[in-house]
Amino acid sequence: MNDTVRRCRDFFVSLKLTVVLLALGIILVFVATLDQVNLGIWAVQEKYFRSFFVLARVGDIPVPVFPGGYLLGGLLLLNLTAAHVARFQFTWKKAGIQLTHAGLILLLVGELLSGLLQEDFAMRLEEGQPKDFAESYRLNEVAIIDRTDPQHDEVVVIPEAIIGRGDPVRHAKLPFRVVIKSYYPNSRTQPKAQVPDPPPALATHGSLAGRYVVTPQPVTYKPDDRNLPAAAVELVGPEGPIGSWLLLTAVPVLERAPDGSSFVEWKEPPPQAFDYAGRQWRITLRAQRAYKPFTLTLLKFSHDRYAGTEIPRNFSSRVRLTTPDGQANREVLIYMNNPLRFAGLTFYQASFDRANPKVTILQVVRNPSWLLPYLACAVMSAGLVWQFAIHLAAFARQRRAAA
Repeated sequence: MNDTVRRCRDFFVSLKLTVVLLALGIILVFVATLDQVNLGIWAVQEKYFRSFFVLARVGDIPVPVFPGGYLLGGLLLLNLTAAHVARFQFTWKKAGIQLTHAGLILLLVGELLSGLLQEDFAMRLEEGQPKDFAESYRLNEVAIIDRTDPQHDEVVVIPEAIIGRGDPVRHAKLPFRVVIKSYYPNSRTQPKAQVPDPPPALATHGSLAGRYVVTPQPVTYKPDDRNLPAAAVELVGPEGPIGSWLLLTAVPVLERAPDGSSFVEWKEPPPQAFDYAGRQWRITLRAQRAYKPFTLTLLKFSHDRYAGTEIPRNFSSRVRLTTPDGQANREVLIYMNNPLRFAGLTFYQASFDRANPKVTILQVVRNPSWLLPYLACAVMSAGLVWQFAIHLAAFARQRRAAA
């Protein structure tokens, strides 16, 4: 037993294991960088770095072909920790190496926590309109809204994880069951009049029923592409089916440019209305929302370009931050490398609407471990400087002795 424990310890403190893990990590980063052209940043992170194994499909079966970031990072963390503990001797000569190893361990822990805890949302602001929620980049939800009370809305949302399973949904605040007849994470939507032989309609009720033909498409991860989810939802009351609705996140709208030419722009359709059990309802498919205990109002969006070109030189958003209790009521200018930090969230100037110069898009990030990488880099820098200073002093003493 002692021999087995010793071999296990020797394996995890081995420098050979460190070299192998670093080499595998370099290969992983290289392949992921190449694949980013096809998948995009988010999909590459999920496939290569936030997984235990990189999977490749053989037919319909996922097969592990390479260790993922969680596995390599976890083994490297265990390797560095074991080596740090097994060989720890507090002397001034080795303090720099110990600090460098401690900083590297802290950096790996910070990356793990960021992968598990970080949340990314987008907040689209139009001048003069306050907003108290951000929207997910990738996740969607079905929202059923009770508009009967003129003072407030009662909202029940069904997350995408439940929508994709297709299980009937019951909720105490809904007098009917929600049955997901079909759900497409990405789809192609065409006006029915443009399809020569349209299939049977997916819905019988609502403003979108019978107007569009929806065809499922593979999910795209490219940064310049957009997934357009679609769902067919049936509502069933105690007396039987109430009807079915086609839900779309965007529909094609023909617009005219100032020069008279026409183009197609994708716009979010308004929630579809219906009445049931003496109450007024709305139903819609939308990006998943995260409500905040404060509001942001866009006061002015500025977009500067280089003279004679369409290349953006600077874009910034002046917003007003307010809370219901009145403790926060201030103006903030958000621009590149100058985000707004409030209530554990960071608001970055991410983009803007090129079709509407009065709309800005902020990236909203929640990362409780955002300070750890800075602290880790500071600890590693201190360790390297200390180690270099010790060797420099020893070299200087040798030169003086020789002289």
